[in-house]
Amino acid sequence: MVASRLQLELWTAIVIVVLDQAVKAVVRTTLELHESIEVIPSFLSLTRVHNYGAAFGLMSAAEFPFKTVVMSVVAAFALGALTWYGAALPAEQRLARLGLALIVGGAAGNLIDRLRSGYVVDFVDFYWRDWHFWAFNVADAAITVGVSLMILDLLQIGRHRVSRAV
Repeated sequence: MVASRLQLELWTAIVIVVLDQAVKAVVRTTLELHESIEVIPSFLSLTRVHNYGAAFGLMSAAEFPFKTVVMSVVAAFALGALTWYGAALPAEQRLARLGLALIVGGAAGNLIDRLRSGYVVDFVDFYWRDWHFWAFNVADAAITVGVSLMILDLLQIGRHRVSRAV
């Protein structure tokens, strides 16, 4: 049972990485940097941007020596720590384990970009008038859903409560 659970989590992470990289390959071959395709007028476009920073573009403007190496090492360390933590989670914490699989898959997808190109390709652009949400990608969406599942697990939503006899 534990081995099949780990296989499911491993396959979940692998599917996220493959899907993320496949979609980014299409974006790279279809859109030039900053080129947009409007999907829903005044709400959603596919716009190719390069994120040289961390999540939500944090540190994009910061310049320091070996930035790509530092960002990649930090991401690889975080990925390893999450994987180690996931292996220690009890099987009963299904939401947390699924959430971690999504986070690990997303983090690995973005790490591949960073190692290959020095930046992460983002392309989903939600906006309203002049306000734009941070552009994101499949990996970022998986990470967000994964974190949400882990929060639900922390709140013990979806867990079976064990009643104790007095």
